[in-house]
Amino acid sequence: MGEVKLFSGMKLPLEMHKVRVVQKLNLLPIEARQTAMAEAGNNTFLLKNDDVFLDMLTDSGVNAMSDQAVAAMMVADDSYAGSATYYRLEKKIGELFGTTYFLPAHQGRACESIIATAFVKPGDVVPMNFHFTTAKAHITRVGGRVEELVIDEGLNPVSDYPFKGNIDLDKLKECITRNGVEHIPYIRLEAGTNLIGGQPFSLENMTQTANLAHAYGIPIVLDASLMQDNLYFIKVRETACKDMSIREITRALCDNADIIYFSARKLGFARGGGMAMNDRAYYERMKDFIPLFEGFLTYGGMSVREMEAMTVGLEETMDETVISQGPQFIEFMVDELQKRGVPVVTPAGGLGCHINARKFLSHIDSRQRSISLAVCAAWSAARSLSSASRTERNPSRAWSFFALLCRVVCSP
Repeated sequence: MGEVKLFSGMKLPLEMHKVRVVQKLNLLPIEARQTAMAEAGNNTFLLKNDDVFLDMLTDSGVNAMSDQAVAAMMVADDSYAGSATYYRLEKKIGELFGTTYFLPAHQGRACESIIATAFVKPGDVVPMNFHFTTAKAHITRVGGRVEELVIDEGLNPVSDYPFKGNIDLDKLKECITRNGVEHIPYIRLEAGTNLIGGQPFSLENMTQTANLAHAYGIPIVLDASLMQDNLYFIKVRETACKDMSIREITRALCDNADIIYFSARKLGFARGGGMAMNDRAYYERMKDFIPLFEGFLTYGGMSVREMEAMTVGLEETMDETVISQGPQFIEFMVDELQKRGVPVVTPAGGLGCHINARKFLSHIDSRQRSISLAVCAAWSAARSLSSASRTERNPSRAWSFFALLCRVVCSP
């Protein structure tokens, strides 16, 4: 990642890429935006994209692809079964993750559905550092529940702790003892915990968690959707990993996991997802769900062109100058907002700069949904996102839930 230092001493991050394709935008008058917001029931998810000028709703699937990824789409093999494209992707995932088996799926949440269906039974508990909405929904859908065991510092919006996504090992031991090993089908670790500000876990914490879990015979399931940010943070924040390459850190993380799943809308800069593993029994346990719900085993509901782009994107993820751009621009924005007195979540994480809406609108009772008010008001300039969301029309008021964070997403 490049940066330039001004005469004043101020440092500015640089975009280390050229922009080759542009898209025309439309800027509505503020009165028209207010009308559109009212018609959407004060829900930014229900806005029409034609009415949006600057869209910072999500980092999921909105990135530009590299010239190499776009070029790769032209050599895709459209075969329904046995596609050469699939085998190229499988080989790349095996090379990076150290896995033998790969099951493709159309998106990360499809993986979550299959894993929960295959492993969770009514009454089971899935411990995790923190939940993601669809991961939790699929576990509860089949009769299980989640226990969030992130360290206490992870729930502190203002902190300088570098790995707020770490799981609390003492809490994990207590959870296992209290619920019994037979009721814990797996432990889920989310790289770059989405809903607490894109905060990473350390390689040391994941290794310790895996050692504890495996001592009890409990598998580790790694949600690697946001792993690229987590890889960068491990590289720059974890002393023991400073001399490791991104490729080496990736392999070290994956060696601790029994099942790795991801959404390529984030990891891989494409559209799709999948699950990787070494255990043949896990593969057999889940593979029948692919043709039932996704597509044949060699495309899993994905376009083969996206699979070719994903193969390139996963390799590009091993380039520190590529994966550093998002976190460094986010850090810059966090620093600039702090200088101007805007309350933000620290340290800067992945995904985007996260505004503490409760503190930002401290004069508004949280029961009046300050988070939704902040997001709706911000739409006078840009569509942004609350950290907890659901697509629900409510014409008389804003979203009917509470949240702590208002995300302003900065994606490369």
